[in-house]
Amino acid sequence: MDRLAIAETWLDRALEDLSLPRVPARAPSEPVVAGGPTGQQLLDAFLDGVRSRTIDLVARELRAEGRGYYTIASAGHEHLATIGALTRPDDPAFLHYRDGALVMARARRAGNDTVERDVVASLCAARDEPASGGRHKVWGSRELMIVPQTSTIASQLPKAVGCAVAIGRARRVGHALPVAEDAIVVTSFGDASANHATALTAVNAARWGQRVGNPVPILFVCEDNGLGISVPTPRDWIAETYGNLPGLTYLHAAGELDEVWSTVDAAVQRCRLARRPVFLHLEVVRLGGHAGSDAEAAYREPSELAADEVRDPLPAAARRLVELGVAAPEELTELVAATRRRIRELADRVAARAEPLSDAAAVTAPLAPFTPDAVRVAAAHAAPLEVRERGFPRGLPERTDAPQHRTLAGQLNAALRDLLLARDEVVVFGEDVGRKGGGYGVTAGLQRSFGTGRVFDALLDESSILGLAQGLGLMGQLPIPEIQYLAYLHNALDQLRGEACSTSFFSDGRFRTPMVVRIAGLAYQKGFGGHFHNDNAIGALRDIPGLAIAVPSRPADGPRLLRAAVGMAAADGRVVAFLEPIALYHERDLHVEGDGGWLEDYPLLDGSWLPGEIGVYGDEGPGTDVLLVTYGNGLRMSLRAARRLEGEGIRVRVLDLRWLAPLPREAIHAHAADVGRVLVVDECRATGGGIADAVVASLAEERVVSHVASVRSVDTYVPLGPAADTVLLSEDDIVAAARYLVAGNLGGSGEGRW
Repeated sequence: MDRLAIAETWLDRALEDLSLPRVPARAPSEPVVAGGPTGQQLLDAFLDGVRSRTIDLVARELRAEGRGYYTIASAGHEHLATIGALTRPDDPAFLHYRDGALVMARARRAGNDTVERDVVASLCAARDEPASGGRHKVWGSRELMIVPQTSTIASQLPKAVGCAVAIGRARRVGHALPVAEDAIVVTSFGDASANHATALTAVNAARWGQRVGNPVPILFVCEDNGLGISVPTPRDWIAETYGNLPGLTYLHAAGELDEVWSTVDAAVQRCRLARRPVFLHLEVVRLGGHAGSDAEAAYREPSELAADEVRDPLPAAARRLVELGVAAPEELTELVAATRRRIRELADRVAARAEPLSDAAAVTAPLAPFTPDAVRVAAAHAAPLEVRERGFPRGLPERTDAPQHRTLAGQLNAALRDLLLARDEVVVFGEDVGRKGGGYGVTAGLQRSFGTGRVFDALLDESSILGLAQGLGLMGQLPIPEIQYLAYLHNALDQLRGEACSTSFFSDGRFRTPMVVRIAGLAYQKGFGGHFHNDNAIGALRDIPGLAIAVPSRPADGPRLLRAAVGMAAADGRVVAFLEPIALYHERDLHVEGDGGWLEDYPLLDGSWLPGEIGVYGDEGPGTDVLLVTYGNGLRMSLRAARRLEGEGIRVRVLDLRWLAPLPREAIHAHAADVGRVLVVDECRATGGGIADAVVASLAEERVVSHVASVRSVDTYVPLGPAADTVLLSEDDIVAAARYLVAGNLGGSGEGRW
């Protein structure tokens, strides 16, 4: 028999065996101890635990019957009901997967009487369940302000800290919150997850925020059951690791239900009143294994398993309720039995009519919403003329006199200023973006104009930067965080892959984390860098479902694409990676030194250049010999190569993709079919580093053209100094490959050598 099913009998036996001296009945509203919980509060918390435990058992039963799909239980963690009872339903919550009792208590406090039905529906992956719409079993509710996530490795903690920072700074920056001003953030995780980098960086970020003077009202709840699946946590490890950190209040909760309640109450009040991070170390026990498929007997001794019975919180709570005169044994027996009957009958009805998502379109509907008309309006949104005139002390950037011709960096700076003027919800932040103005001057002067509430420096940790962006987005702001170099993003990639880009998916669109992540990247910096500053691999970004990727090339591209990205975030809640080619930031010339061919005027704020809208250069008439498909630095090299080829009588058309996700396939196919020969010019690494593989595969699978080739950089890290030229795609490579293709050779691919 499943150990969780056996545990059900422990409570029954405990109730049958209660032979304590009869205690005078206590009025439900009477505190059990001075200043402590009332009898009714403890009874409600106990029954919240019973409800959660019964759903755990139902999950195993439904799985055995082939009607359910999820069996990770909350059994043994029922003291979490105290947190659900003592926090408010509008306190944002980012929860551990064993928090059933917390959810039951929060729903009860909010007057939500459908929570049991909703949880059972999620076990069955029913399309009408309101947490994720049948996409996964998650704790989530817009009504209860529980943001859904899988929470397997504490990866939700950085965005929980970001949410707390957003709440803490709202009054100072004049931002209206979707929650109360004195709300706190609750985030929970296991003792094993407490060792993960995301947990450590989140706690560090909360302490750092507190240290520099920002309110950070977050309650970290470590649910310590002593096990990470089969790996035991060393005794006192959590207390030793987190118990004496400056800037973090540590409280330890253990013992009887009323004792845990009092400690939790103190933790919540400390967090809410002091507006500072609190670490609540809650002792729990894991009952029934990690999940239904986990055979504990394979790695735990019989004596350890037997000890769990003694530590089961539900029998202990029942005994305590009788000891305190809150309820008689027979009353508890009937309440428990009635709860079980009701939930099992409900589960049978819900499972009988549960319908899963039935097609790919339904599954992916909330993943990457795109409403072009709304995005176009949002992208074109600008501040009134008089506001813009005051906000640009040197004159409006669209003036056409020569001093206004700018580089890409200059135009991006003007675009950010325009966005800060147009949208009060926009905030710009990252490493060195404030006082210094960014490593390449892109944010120069913005903090001086808009203050530290709108433009500020973050601590040097990419996970924290992206976590802060998610929290700000959840609280109604529109963050534009900067990642200083593309290579720095990889140590924090899961904050995009597992968290930000999954928020809408796992909440069926009920929560969104809009943001535009500015990333300085790609290669071709001269005399500087090595692979950390010349990172030419974007495959990890292209692999993230729902992430849009924009790459500006020319100076006028920057403002248009940035405004389109902000439009997507504002209108559809999208996460957009805005990849800025470092080598083009301050480029001025195109063909020869001093020609000014890479300087452009500030574009009209017309909401153009949305995904699917590409740039077309060169020969657009019939008889074009070859089509070059490219982006970023590849555009400048391709335009230079095209001039050389045209001198040889080869007519060239160049496409600037602008958007690498979603790829503008329709436009690529149309131009490819028109020209007949296609050369994909991809500056990134040959193996999965860029977009050549996707473009070539798309053209081949759709049988658009038969003459297609690609040139790419060598599949290696970029070395320092002149050695970089030996591995990076060059203008000569493009010319040679185009000649090869036009001469009648069939397609192929090469790592920058022909």
